[in-house]
Amino acid sequence: MDDLDSIATLLTKPEPSREVLLRSRGRLEARMAGRGRRRTGWLVPVVALATAAAAVVAVITVSPADLSGRDVLLMAAVSAERTPRGSGTYWHVLFSHETPGLPSMESWTRRDGRRWTRGMEVGPPEAVLPDPKPLMLKGAEVSFDDLQTLPTDPEALKTWIAKRRGNPNDMSRSELRDEPLFPLISLITELPTPPEVRSAAFRALATTPGVRNAGPVEGGQELVIPDSDGWETRLVVDPETAQVKRTNFLLGGDGSLTWSKGSITLTAGWTDRLPR
Repeated sequence: MDDLDSIATLLTKPEPSREVLLRSRGRLEARMAGRGRRRTGWLVPVVALATAAAAVVAVITVSPADLSGRDVLLMAAVSAERTPRGSGTYWHVLFSHETPGLPSMESWTRRDGRRWTRGMEVGPPEAVLPDPKPLMLKGAEVSFDDLQTLPTDPEALKTWIAKRRGNPNDMSRSELRDEPLFPLISLITELPTPPEVRSAAFRALATTPGVRNAGPVEGGQELVIPDSDGWETRLVVDPETAQVKRTNFLLGGDGSLTWSKGSITLTAGWTDRLPR
């Protein structure tokens, strides 16, 4: 386990009260005054032991400019793991193009697999219509129950993805080479995966070679992730909520992949309402 994984593990423990945290932070900052601040990541945990049975964890934030792409993904993994399991009747996903004139696309999927879509080039633009297409992952159908039983260890999850075989016509070239990038992104964006699996997917993405942080933008940190075909995937990730806010490509429910010259805003979550 490396330093960043240790930080992520520590942060999953119950937090001290705000009063204790502020007192500890004040004492720590007083000790550090005049000595400068060593920057080692987004969150620097310092454990001050009063006795063998009592410990206080003080957390000091540093500038977002100090975050690496790996930092952002690991912190999002911690946030994802802390998120309660979603409740609701429909898993709702909305893709909105920031380029004027391009339609938004929405889908509502029940836990039994029944699905409705809007803006999918079928019927009137504003109509919500039944859609027989299933959810897809790496070119193969995936059900709600399948997603609940995915591995929660990052390496085991990548191994599971590599072994998965789907329809080659519904897979990107990187997926055909068993590269996990786009399946992992699917698990943290448009698929209704449980918190533990989303956390594992974020941790697995953190091991992707070349991932970097392009800096803070509206909504979070913009990450650039290269693939072996020379494309640069861009994700705006909010590490505090583990939400992907924007992308530069569209992963279709049928496994298709479409790149965009502009950003695509993403909203995903559970709802009890299906528009009429």
